[in-house]
Amino acid sequence: MKPIIETSLLSVGYRNGTQTREIISELNVSVNRGELIGIIGQNGIGKSTLLRTLTQLQPPLKGNVLIDGKDIAHFPKNEFARKVSFVSTEIIRLNHCTVRELVAFGRYPYTNWFGKLTQEDELAVSEAIGMVGMNNLAHRHINEISDGERQRAMIARSLAQDTDIIVLDEPTAFLDMPNKFEVVHLLCELTRKKQKTILFSSHDLNIAMKEADRLWLIMPDTFLDGAPEDLVLQHSISKIFEQTRLKFDSRKGEFSIRRKPVGYCQLTGKGTPLIWTKKALERIGFDTESETGDYAFDIDVIEISHSLFWDLKLPNGSGLRFASIYELTTFLKPTITSK
Repeated sequence: MKPIIETSLLSVGYRNGTQTREIISELNVSVNRGELIGIIGQNGIGKSTLLRTLTQLQPPLKGNVLIDGKDIAHFPKNEFARKVSFVSTEIIRLNHCTVRELVAFGRYPYTNWFGKLTQEDELAVSEAIGMVGMNNLAHRHINEISDGERQRAMIARSLAQDTDIIVLDEPTAFLDMPNKFEVVHLLCELTRKKQKTILFSSHDLNIAMKEADRLWLIMPDTFLDGAPEDLVLQHSISKIFEQTRLKFDSRKGEFSIRRKPVGYCQLTGKGTPLIWTKKALERIGFDTESETGDYAFDIDVIEISHSLFWDLKLPNGSGLRFASIYELTTFLKPTITSK
């Protein structure tokens, strides 16, 4: 399969007079048609700079970017606009513009000097709005819809532009959790159903790992590329957080704060109640997997007549029963503060 995007010894950064600041150096990567690529890294690491370079919004310091085997520097402006569309993280505020009018802006590479939409253009706009599930909002003004809906409208504008490649800079910024997942899942569906090639930067590693075909991890002096699962197995995900208080559990695929255990407890039970009890105990500082087997107390999660209970056995042999995780953790918290 011939790559749709290729870079050759690509270096990106900024020039200021005689000063040059190189952020990413001599990058050689390729992207296949229909792939969803998540670009991950800390603030200031170069995610946006890389995307802006790939979309001709700023020149490379060195090297080349090829689209379908052709250097992007050799594309006429209008031809490139039919190949690549870009959605920035900036929130669009157009008080007198409807959703449909915003999406119609995506047809500019195809219109005449007067910008008049043909019947074909109108059909493309309608299809784009339908693909992002906004038919019922098409005639609403942009300032009357939510941030999540506005982001969908911006994606629809790119779809109306009908490019093979869509590049998005932080598409989930400013969105609540449900909208974050919905937007990234929409991007995933577009690669599957429309064979769009989509690159997006994000701070939401958890969401990107669940949807992206590949991740590009940008770290100081290191660029890693691979399927999310491959990067986990190579311990690359963990390396991002080595110098932070955050840790990544490669077995569970979860992130948590590094804590020194305040104590150990033997936990027994089964199913979902056991899983969430374990999470709650870890949240307040207890380790349920002691390597030495030296446990301070036992907790048994049991079900009686379709009701859950938590039986706590203390070191002195006495026992207590709790009817909720909240009651259990509230009782244990004084144990933590006394240490």
